[in-house]
Amino acid sequence: MFIRSVKMKRPWLWAALLTALLAAAVFFSVKAAAGKPQMAYVMETEAQRQSFIADMGWETEDQYSSKRAVTIPEEWNEVYEDYNSLQKQQGFDLTKYKGKEVEIYTYPVLNYPGHTDKECMQLTLMVCAGELIGGDVCCTELDGFMQGLRNPDRS
Repeated sequence: MFIRSVKMKRPWLWAALLTALLAAAVFFSVKAAAGKPQMAYVMETEAQRQSFIADMGWETEDQYSSKRAVTIPEEWNEVYEDYNSLQKQQGFDLTKYKGKEVEIYTYPVLNYPGHTDKECMQLTLMVCAGELIGGDVCCTELDGFMQGLRNPDRS
């Protein structure tokens, strides 16, 4: 058995090395967490969904207008890739839900800026196992559009 001892002639050098290692560990743990959603949104009840919708800056009816079950396909076309790109911008990623059944809740949006026709504005929440996994706000008119869940008039 060998025993080796090290004499510290320059303790400030060891302290600097330890500080650099700790700073690197903190930097990489923060960077790894940056790409993930800040928190999971539980969507098991209508009250939880309504609270989230209000937090995003939207006014809607007290109850969803439709609810349906959808299976996210295993193989995606360009439409699904583009939709998932929108989800990633919001901190979601539908990739891990390929082949899984999700619930789609649709709500009419009553306060979309610049839109007086309330019939065309919809908010969609995608829920899997009681957790929000994605969603959007869209205009269903012929020349409509789609955006993330946050109201653009809210900071």
